[in-house]
Amino acid sequence: MKSKAPLLLMEQMVMLLVFALAAALCIQAFVKSDAISRTCEARDRAVVLCQNAAEAVRHSGGDFAAAAALLGADRHDQDSFSLDYDSQWNPAQDTMRYTLGVYRLDSGVAGLGKAEIWLRDEAEDVELLRMDVAWQEVSAHG
Repeated sequence: MKSKAPLLLMEQMVMLLVFALAAALCIQAFVKSDAISRTCEARDRAVVLCQNAAEAVRHSGGDFAAAAALLGADRHDQDSFSLDYDSQWNPAQDTMRYTLGVYRLDSGVAGLGKAEIWLRDEAEDVELLRMDVAWQEVSAHG
């Protein structure tokens, strides 16, 4: 009578190979989902930061120095300001990962101010969000 040990060993090796392939596919899916999750988190943060910048510009009535002060930006002029963030979304000067920029645009309509706001991921060299904001300018005469 022949022993069935070699057949059993071959069957176990085939099952081990199947489980190894399944594990490899699962690990690949988890890595991909982690990358997608990080991208979505970055876009969510970009939306919130750009909305905050838009509200600061609108609240200040187009005074970019005042809007920059509200947001804590140290680089600003009459028509623009920008902020840098590190990889943990904390304001940063030396370990910049993300950059938020706000620039005044010509609206083409008297009494209407307009600006463009964008946020870039400098490490990936990709723009996460770009949006416009508009506000009604109040003249000195009322």
